[in-house]
Parts: sequence; structure tokens; C-alpha cells
Amino acid sequence: MDTERQSSPLRTIAILSRGDAAARREATAQNSRFVRVFEALAAAGIDAFPVIYDESFASAVRDQLLTADGVLVWVDPIHQGKTRAELDGLLRDVAARGPWVSAHPDVILKMGVKEVLYRTRHLGWGADTHRYDSAASFHNQFPARLRASGPRVLKQNRGNGGQGVWKVEALPDRQGMVRVLHAQRGSMPEDMPLDVLLARCEPYFGWGGCIIDQAFQPRLPDGMIRCYMSGAKVAGFGHQKIKALIPPPPEGPEAPEAQPGPRIMHGPDAPQFQALRGAMEDEWTPQMMTTLGIDEPSLPVIWDADFLYGPKDAAGADTYVLCEINASSCFAIPEEAPAAIARTVKQRLMRIESPQAQG
Repeated sequence: MDTERQSSPLRTIAILSRGDAAARREATAQNSRFVRVFEALAAAGIDAFPVIYDESFASAVRDQLLTADGVLVWVDPIHQGKTRAELDGLLRDVAARGPWVSAHPDVILKMGVKEVLYRTRHLGWGADTHRYDSAASFHNQFPARLRASGPRVLKQNRGNGGQGVWKVEALPDRQGMVRVLHAQRGSMPEDMPLDVLLARCEPYFGWGGCIIDQAFQPRLPDGMIRCYMSGAKVAGFGHQKIKALIPPPPEGPEAPEAQPGPRIMHGPDAPQFQALRGAMEDEWTPQMMTTLGIDEPSLPVIWDADFLYGPKDAAGADTYVLCEINASSCFAIPEEAPAAIARTVKQRLMRIESPQAQG
């Protein structure tokens, strides 16, 4: 393999994240939060450099990215009021001019948005899930569904950190009233007329295009399992006792009991998650790719699928319900993940170098 590496030019990877002008001036691989990824890429014989993005210097960022063979992107959909709208256009332009981009904005729009929960609801990870494409359909359909099926979770199509995710339950003794809890940290339950909630959610149709509606999962207090993927292979797991959508104790949302537990990271071979690993690698990821029209080389080099525990099956084994896929900015990651990222990047670069691989 050393001979092959020496006979082909050194490939370069840009690692893109959001920051201000000062962060851009001071950025190095060593002071980056992605330092372990830089180290893993270097160990694989791949040169990588940091690129800090903000809309105010987007043109300079574009010029930097065009010097690379590939771009790895870690930018949230929403950050301090800023969206990825301008960045996604920039990344599409860069990708059209040669460098490959992971995750490409068009791939994110297929798998890294809440709509994936609706489009893949027929897979083994699916649940009772609906999509509202307009404010009119939302107003017409959601109230009856809420009354008929119990607590629901509404999700704006694009978001992160719990923004735009609401648990909603009807108050049976108060006609037209609902109790809602926002998933953002520090939120408190609110009782309000259902019409007020519907109006509050209407802006989500402008940014994300739709609202997704899932049945609330009663085993939420058992925690969330984050399955980290590099391409089509599992790179590790994280298990966390989350507090989002769980009412805080009487002491309030700042009480210690209201804080989420630590995310306990595990490698891909963790025994307790092998059934989930087998389902992800052998069934659900290939089925998702077919459903969404994504080929394996287009899968992000790092992404994660967040699962809640579903009802036990007839044999008493756990089932899993997908609640989100993160493809825009998947971090922090297990200690095994940087090496998995480097392997996937190397495979992608080999496809660029080998015309036979692309055929």
C-alpha cells in the first residue's frame, strides 16, 4: 500500500465548522475540537486542514474549499439564529466544481431531516408517524389525531438541540386545551389552547417545509441510544438518560434531577447493542438507502441514528424506534469513530483515484 500512496498525489481534506473571524485566524488542527479526527486522517496518510465558516467571509471559505479534494462538514442546521441556507448553496457549488462534500446538502435533505421518520416509517425502526405539508393540513388533521391516539411529539423538519420539538397531550377535563413541553433544555410544561400551539408551530413550514408527528414513546425515561455510523458501518454507540420531553421535578428545570445523564460511549462491538448493530448494518441502512435513493458512496462519513426503546416484543426483547438522524454535525463521537472516519475517507479518495471503482 505504501507504493500505491507514493505513486499518487497527497490528498487533502478540509474540515469545516462554524466560527467567527477570531476563530478563523487562530484555527489549527491541534486546537480544533476535531483534533482526533485530524490525527486519524494523518495516520492514514491524508493531509487535513481546518476551515472556519461564517456568512461574513463566505467567499474566502469557498476559495479554501476549492483547494481540497474533499470537505468534511460539521455545521448545525440552526446556530444562534443562523441557518445553513447560504452555506448549503456554497457547498453545492463547491461539490459541482470537483471536491466531494460530506455530508452533501442534498443528502442531508434526504436523511438528516425529520421527514426521514415519515419516509422510512415502514422499516423496522418505524412508528406511528405522520407528515403535515401545510398549515392547513396541520390544522385540519392534527387535533383529531391527538384526541384519538394519545400524546404526540411534533418536530420541525430541520433543527437541532431540541428546537422545534414538542410533546403534546390533550387535557381531557379541559375542552380544547393541551399540555405542551418543548424539548429544549430548561423548558417547563405549559397549558394552552390547542389553537395557540398550532399557530406557534406554523413558522416551521417556512424553514423546513413540513412538520412531522410521531406517537410519544412511553419508554423515553429508559434513555436514548445513539448509533454512530461511518458510511454504512457502525462506528460506535452512545447511551444517555435524556430529560428532553420529561417534565422537570417540582424544584424546576435547573434542579440536578432535571439534568440529562452523561452519554456513555461504547465501541461498535459492545455486546448489549449487537442486535441493533445487526439491524442497522444488514437491514435498516440498506433499506433506507433504497427508499431515499442514496448510494453508499454518498452516505456521510459520520452520521448517527438516535433510537428510543419501543415496546418489548413477544419474546421480551427490546425493540427500537428511530427518533432522529443527525447528518449535519455529528459530534461528540466515540473514541473508535475517528479511525472509522479515516477509513471511510480513504475509501472515498480511492474511488476518485480509480476510474474502475467509479464505473
